[in-house]
Amino acid sequence: MEIINRRQRMSSVARKIRRDQDRSIGLVPTMGALHEGHLSLVREARRMCDVVVVSVFVNPTQFGPSEDFEHYPRDLTKDTALLTDYNVDYIFAPPMEEMYPKDFSTYVNVGGLSKLLEGETRPGHFRGVATVISILLNTVRPDFAFFGQKDAQQAVIIKRLVRDLAFDTEIVVLPTVREDSGLAISSRNLYLDAEEQESASVIHRALKQAKEAYKKGEHHAGKLANIVRTTIETEPRVRLDYVSIVDAETLDKLDKLDERPILIAVAAYVGKTRLIDNIVVNKAKKDAATSKS
Repeated sequence: MEIINRRQRMSSVARKIRRDQDRSIGLVPTMGALHEGHLSLVREARRMCDVVVVSVFVNPTQFGPSEDFEHYPRDLTKDTALLTDYNVDYIFAPPMEEMYPKDFSTYVNVGGLSKLLEGETRPGHFRGVATVISILLNTVRPDFAFFGQKDAQQAVIIKRLVRDLAFDTEIVVLPTVREDSGLAISSRNLYLDAEEQESASVIHRALKQAKEAYKKGEHHAGKLANIVRTTIETEPRVRLDYVSIVDAETLDKLDKLDERPILIAVAAYVGKTRLIDNIVVNKAKKDAATSKS
C-alpha cells in the first residue's frame, strides 16, 4: 500500500493503471476517521475492482462557519492501519494546498438538488461536496466510486453531477451500516457519550415505525412524518431538526405517496451533535444502487 500526497502523482499512477495495465480502479472518498461504514465500501470496491484507492481529506469547503471543521477527527496513522487489513492499493491523502491551490476560485454547484433538505440548513455544503468530488474524480478517473446510503442526498447529487458533467465513472451506493441499536454509524458518533448514543437510536426506530405504517397502508406523507416526529419527541435528549418525505431519486417533496421509491429523511440534534439518517420505502424491484453516467 502506498500513501500518495500529491495530485500529480495520483493522476500519474492512475493513468498508468488504466492505460498500461488495463485494470479497473475503484475510489472510496472519505474524510478519514474511518469506521465500519467506510470499510463496507472498501470491501465492495475490493470485490469489484482490480485496484482500490481510498482518499482521506477533510474538505473545508463543505463545512459552514459554525460547523466542526477544526475539531473534525483526524488520525491518518490509525486510518492507514485499518486499511492495511483490507488490501487497499493506494491512500490518497493530499494536504490542503494540493486540493485548493493558492487563488483557487472554481466551484461546482448542482442546482436545485443542493438547495433541498440539508441544503436548506447548510447553505454551501453541497457546493463544497460537488467541488471536492469533481477534483477527486478528475484526479483518479476511477471506473467506480463508492458512497453510503446514509448520506442519501449526497448520493443523489453526485449521481446528477456525474451524469451532467459526463464523468466516466459509475456511482455505487451501498446500504447504511448500523450499530446493534440501529444508530447509523458515523464519524460524528465519536462526539456522543454513552447515554447520548443510546438516545440517538430513537432516530432509526422512528424511521422504522414510519416504514411499517406505510406497509400497512398509510400513504399520506404528513401522517408518516408525524409518526417520525412524535416518536423522536419521546426521547428528551434528541431534538428534531427536520423530517422530510421526498422522491428518492429527485428529492421532490411528496404529499400522497405512490409507487415510486420514497425517501424519509431526518436530521436531529443529540445533545450538541447533529446527526442525519434516512430510510427508503417502496424500493424499486430493480436494484437502483448504481448509476452510470
